[in-house]
Amino acid sequence: MKYTKIPNTDIEVSKICLGTMTYGQQNTEAEAHEQLNYAVAQGINFIDTAEMYSIPGRKETQGSTERFIGSWLKDQKRDRLVVATKITGPLPYFNYIRENLGFSKEVIHEAINKSLKRLQTDYVDLYQLHWPERNVNFFGQRNYTHDPDEKWTDNFKSVIETLDGLVKEGKIRHYGVSNESSWGVMKQLHESKNNRLTRCKTIQNPYSLLNRTFEINLAEVSLRENVGLLAYSPLAFGVLSGKYLKGQMPEKSRLKLFPAYSRYSNPQAIKLTEYYAELAKKHNLSLSHLSLAFVNQRPFVTSNIIGATTMEQLKENISSIDISLSDEILKEIDDVQHLQPNPAP
Repeated sequence: MKYTKIPNTDIEVSKICLGTMTYGQQNTEAEAHEQLNYAVAQGINFIDTAEMYSIPGRKETQGSTERFIGSWLKDQKRDRLVVATKITGPLPYFNYIRENLGFSKEVIHEAINKSLKRLQTDYVDLYQLHWPERNVNFFGQRNYTHDPDEKWTDNFKSVIETLDGLVKEGKIRHYGVSNESSWGVMKQLHESKNNRLTRCKTIQNPYSLLNRTFEINLAEVSLRENVGLLAYSPLAFGVLSGKYLKGQMPEKSRLKLFPAYSRYSNPQAIKLTEYYAELAKKHNLSLSHLSLAFVNQRPFVTSNIIGATTMEQLKENISSIDISLSDEILKEIDDVQHLQPNPAP
């Protein structure tokens, strides 16, 4: 395994992070524990989850992922692991999690206390705002449209003050953002600096061969301001594993079970996936290894969040850490991307 540090901290994390959102629907508790044990044995020390998981979000399974991790975590050496979770942002279809979604002081305290209880731990290493409270592009949205009548109050300072308080209490060590924009990250940094509060350390956004929108503006913010990317969906919901090529739809696959998750399955994305599959074959690589190794090597990536529903998938995904892409291959990847930049934001 390879390791790096969460920016501006002394916390060393594996370059590959274990994503867990399938625990509770696609994976049983026993399967979750098997994955966790294998991942740790391979040197992974970084685990990412969220209070709303498992996916897709449902009232009946909300919090199941944290509970599965918690029943495993209680028997581990906690100080050797880095655990990240997230607080749900305000979207009406998540009202079953709590009546008042958002990032008020009361809500943040309620959310972290419930997460800690489910995780069976006294603290989390990284607490993340799952998505912004304001109107902004995320989850595949394009073309930001400003709403001058938006009912949103700029409360960045009060949110960071609350998170700063949780750091002082010892319930969280650091905080990060997720599904955020360049403006949002810079606003976070501005408020924390001006008010001498704890600083945003990471941003968890989508990044893959089919979605390189992070490079447009956020990569510069990441590198100049030292905010590390935790890349999610590096295999684009499994599309970049190649298992859906030529119209295949494997039983128990995510797209078979949950057809609405079509973010990376439009014709343009499928066409580029075919090109990347040819490129991988040319260099005697699996498409998964090509896709994950690309993300692993990006200079702004702190950790690459991989996920799997089977042990076979998990083993292949973790082993991507041993793949190094040459400058020649990286150039060929860019040549393919130029044909259709960011077909699946």
